Amino acid sequence: MAETKETHEEHDTSTENADDSNHDPQFEPIVSLPEQEIKTLEEDEEELFKMRAKLFRFASENDLPEWKERGTGDVKLLKHREKGTIRLLMRRDKTLKICANHYITPLMELKPNAGSDRAWVWNTHADFADESPKPELLAIRFLNAENAQKFKAKFEECRNEVDKKAKKAGTEKNDSADKVAEKLEELSVKEESKKSEKKEETKGKTEEKQ
Repeated sequence: MAETKETHEEHDTSTENADDSNHDPQFEPIVSLPEQEIKTLEEDEEELFKMRAKLFRFASENDLPEWKERGTGDVKLLKHREKGTIRLLMRRDKTLKICANHYITPLMELKPNAGSDRAWVWNTHADFADESPKPELLAIRFLNAENAQKFKAKFEECRNEVDKKAKKAGTEKNDSADKVAEKLEELSVKEESKKSEKKEETKGKTEEKQ
């Protein structure tokens, strides 16, 4: 009889342990933080190109100038939907920290890096990777020559588009300036005509009095 009681107690204990193991307490957070939408400024842009690569910058400020790695990640070419500007943007993997951020300009030119068929070098007068703009000599290396050529083709296509846009804006500006000049010329001619008419009137009145 005693053995039966002990067995029953053991059974109760094991059940209690089972209940403890299945117990899953949920704690409500003390402070409830609202979800915040983080904007990357890419929302207003169209992605024209995206490819994984490794970026370098030439550290000319060092005592011994050298190439330094800036990061590995996706390099993108982005076009603003309203302004039509195109920029190159690259973020590091995982941290998503910006390592290149500059506009494509008509004078930018990709040059081979040390004879490599999968790397390019170019200058930018204002890179915003460190927030404040500064000139940089950058180099980018791709997995293979095919990817490097794809990047170059798209880069040059974007550069040509920016160049055409700049020339068109310049032509429109010149046309506008010409129109303003024409209007000023018309006004000056009208002013001269009015002055001449007034002189003639004054002369006529003087002759009548005499």
